[in-house]
Amino acid sequence: MRLIQGYLFRQIGLPVAAACAALIGIGLLSQSLDQLEIVVERGQSLFVMLRLTLLAVPQLLAIVLPIGLFVGALIALTRLQREQELTAIFAAGMRRWSVIAPMAAIAGVVAAIALTSTTLLQPWSQQAGRDELFAIRTDLAALLVQEGQFVQGPDGLTVYVQQIEQSGLLRNIFVYLQDGDKVTTWDAAEARFETVADEPQLTLINGSAQEFSSNGVLNQFSFGRFPFSLAAFTDVDETVRYKPSDLYLPTLFAPSPEVVERSGTRGELLAEAHARLTSPLYAFTAMAMAMAAILGGSFSRTGYSGRIAKASAFFLLVRIVGFGLVSASAWNGWLNLFQYLLPLAATAVSLRVLFRALKPHRRAAFSLRRLGPQTA
Repeated sequence: MRLIQGYLFRQIGLPVAAACAALIGIGLLSQSLDQLEIVVERGQSLFVMLRLTLLAVPQLLAIVLPIGLFVGALIALTRLQREQELTAIFAAGMRRWSVIAPMAAIAGVVAAIALTSTTLLQPWSQQAGRDELFAIRTDLAALLVQEGQFVQGPDGLTVYVQQIEQSGLLRNIFVYLQDGDKVTTWDAAEARFETVADEPQLTLINGSAQEFSSNGVLNQFSFGRFPFSLAAFTDVDETVRYKPSDLYLPTLFAPSPEVVERSGTRGELLAEAHARLTSPLYAFTAMAMAMAAILGGSFSRTGYSGRIAKASAFFLLVRIVGFGLVSASAWNGWLNLFQYLLPLAATAVSLRVLFRALKPHRRAAFSLRRLGPQTA
């Protein structure tokens, strides 16, 4: 019997893995299109875009894994039932639980992956991605420098660069600064962005500066190297703001006043924490519904499109209601209980449909026993 269970595990597990991988690929493609703005508008490299895209994978898993499990299980079970392999397995004397055990094991593996992702990987990746985006938004080198364009920065600063080399060297740079009625300009043959004493600095090389004195006289001087500090144009008080989806479970369940002030209300944090814990339960719901759709009725040579459509609609409805409960629980804490009850109830209903279909009919069996001696 263990050989047959291993066969079922492989035959169902491979389509499930393929479906999950396909959905993750689609999600990554969508994320990469969103991150393309960073490359185009912020002047970042493709490596940065790829890193941000991969950091979004753990958050995708909570949504993608149950759907991939449902789709892959439907495909595998449809093939096994159509080719009457499941019928042969039951005819060989295997019990219901022995047949269901490999499918339950697959759901357990998917649920374990989802739980690891939501509790450990997602907070880490979300915080890393948030830090990366914050560094990009506050990177003056990317904000102030665009090849061949006049870029207006904060506090009356304007920068023009004719050419940007791969090494980061800026060629033919022009800097314009207006501070009230005072206007100062710098032009240099070369320049580099540097960090001195933890402060950003633009080092101008081989250039000149011009400004008007209080008497209206134009003063001009040349320099070999001129350090132009950018500290005044950075917001030193700005820090990264994490969302509830970026925080670890201990912080969500017991947030400090600072976390509540910066990330959200206690209700929102608590709803996010329960959503992290209940998300893996939908893996069991998906597998139970897939089994009920294929095995929850009589054998059909024409296919199971009707039952599959009903199961798909039911699964979609349950998942949408689950997302709605997360939002509603942020303002009504008692609704967090229903985040657990919904997937558990849907799984119980699906298993009830499945077991009723697999349970032998007593009347039919009794009739066959009565007809047996007469026929003989």
